[in-house]
Amino acid sequence: MHIGTGLISPPSPSEVVAAAADAADRGLDSFWTNQNPGGWDPLTLLASLRRRPAEVGTAIVATYPRHPVTTATEALTVQAAAGGLTLGVGPSHAWYVQDQLGLPYTSPLRHTREYLTVLRPLLRGEPVRFDGEFFTVDTRLEITAPAPALLLSALGPRMLELAHDLADGVAAAWVTPDMVAEHIAPRAAPGARIVAQAVTLLSPDPDRARGDFAGQLAAVGRMPAYRASLDRAGLAGPADTLVIGDETTVTDAVKRYQDAGVTDLIVVPLNDRSRTLDLLRT
Repeated sequence: MHIGTGLISPPSPSEVVAAAADAADRGLDSFWTNQNPGGWDPLTLLASLRRRPAEVGTAIVATYPRHPVTTATEALTVQAAAGGLTLGVGPSHAWYVQDQLGLPYTSPLRHTREYLTVLRPLLRGEPVRFDGEFFTVDTRLEITAPAPALLLSALGPRMLELAHDLADGVAAAWVTPDMVAEHIAPRAAPGARIVAQAVTLLSPDPDRARGDFAGQLAAVGRMPAYRASLDRAGLAGPADTLVIGDETTVTDAVKRYQDAGVTDLIVVPLNDRSRTLDLLRT
């Protein structure tokens, strides 16, 4: 299993640069960032990194605000300029796409299927002629670069099926090892990547710490995709997916993710970042 790290809602580009350099200095396999509403553009940030692990990735870039040709162009530009890119995409959520951007959040599954149908061949340097419900495309890109690996944010059975058919793997957030083993890994294509985020917190009082974060993460638990995933696992909220405890708790969790079928683990410490990442060397 490859082990990397990332930042949730990075407050500034300089912190992303510093975190990526730190990940490289620690010998971690990868560094990841994501697109948050009102936040920094992840592909631009990744392209700006000078010192970083061999792999950098987005987990994820939202599909609705970006035409798939634009996404392919940006991703291949980063790949040509810096290399080592893994592109994670996903439909995001209605509260962002519809409520904040004013875009119709219509049929996310069908929209994502068309999006990948256009995006994947463009990343591979192939021409695309497609006439669908959401996209009509007749083009090819003239950018010469190796195709980035393509991941889809997927938790539900139908989205996981789509990742099986049209992506190189899955990017999953707010999941436990059991959720991976029972719901995600069995639906993955042979040889596909399963990239999971593990949010950690070193604490001498796990129950109290989890209770404190339950309120902070309540909004995440109300998002339909996450709510359905948590319900399938019998969890009350996203705080139940946090890895909270001492150093042994963290290292045991890493092993459990590996045993569950995770191929790439993104460790995101909520505190004691240096101390937590030091544990990953073992």
